[in-house]
Amino acid sequence: MKKTKVGIIGCGQISGIYLENLNRFPSIVVAACADLNVERAKAKAGEFGIPKACSVAELLADPAIELVVNLTIPAAHSQVCMDILEAGKHVYVEKPLAVTREEGQAILAKAEEKGLLVGSAPDTFLGGGIQTCIKLIQDGWIGTPVAATAFMMSRGHEHWHPDPEFYYAQGGGPLFDMGPYYLTALVAMLGPIKRVAGMAKISYPERTITSLSKYGQVIHVDTPTHVAGVLDFHSGVVGTMITSFDIFGGSRLPCIELYGSQGTLSVPDPNTFDGPVLLKRHDSPDWKEIPCSHGYTANSRGIGVLDMVHALRSGRMNRANGELGYHVLEAMHGFHDSSRQDRYYMMKSTCDRPEPMPQNMQFGVLD
Repeated sequence: MKKTKVGIIGCGQISGIYLENLNRFPSIVVAACADLNVERAKAKAGEFGIPKACSVAELLADPAIELVVNLTIPAAHSQVCMDILEAGKHVYVEKPLAVTREEGQAILAKAEEKGLLVGSAPDTFLGGGIQTCIKLIQDGWIGTPVAATAFMMSRGHEHWHPDPEFYYAQGGGPLFDMGPYYLTALVAMLGPIKRVAGMAKISYPERTITSLSKYGQVIHVDTPTHVAGVLDFHSGVVGTMITSFDIFGGSRLPCIELYGSQGTLSVPDPNTFDGPVLLKRHDSPDWKEIPCSHGYTANSRGIGVLDMVHALRSGRMNRANGELGYHVLEAMHGFHDSSRQDRYYMMKSTCDRPEPMPQNMQFGVLD
């Protein structure tokens, strides 16, 4: 198929793995990268062999670029996405889709007005680990799904990340940082969410950076750092979820488990693409590791962009699409709203469960 020229806006921490993988996909050419700090863009271009490093305005003015990957910080997601769409280009944005529901709605409305596609990370659910779980569920290995649990227990990012401040600002916190991986995986496996209930708090109002570049600087925390909640899915499944940056002693809780009428499925870390996938049937005394039935088990960030490129050529909906990203964004706000208002939050959006990935794929190839 014809190669699609892609641009990258935002050359920070996460951009490296995107550039590495997108350069390997035979249907994509990374034509340019841009950043507010043009020197940082030039450094990434040199490292990954990108032909052009430039300003954001210059990238958006390039008529050859069809799709732009937005890797800016969450607070900039909305404006940059809107600028990309106004320039007549499709957009794929790192999670979350936007900081507020209003911003997310505006992105989807602008894309519809312009006849453009929106893609939204995470795309880890397209990897072999979770796609294997989807196949096991659809093939009836756990019977009828009844309940789910999801736990993301962490001490936060200020001890390792070179620029951790935005993790503790609005649009950050454990729910908005890591929750998209868990919620997207749950929706991909179980379908859309009907309502949520949550409790959220800021356990420590200040955090001290201990990573080397900003060692000793103090961060004021503006968003909840421990969020516990319940999800009611349209499918009838009831889920329990905790995301936390307040777990300093570690945890032995599983990432995700699904409980069905015939067995239990232990789902791999949704921030990865691989297994292990573990299954315990009602008639078996032991857990069994199930080999991955699908490809893309290495760190394949960018596969959502690849899927989007193929969707553009075939006319189908991309799997990591804007509607899914918005549904997850609304659910996260719903947890916070529920905690503040002491009531259930009834979801106003819905989305289609993404189509399963094809099996037996070669790297960079999709049906």
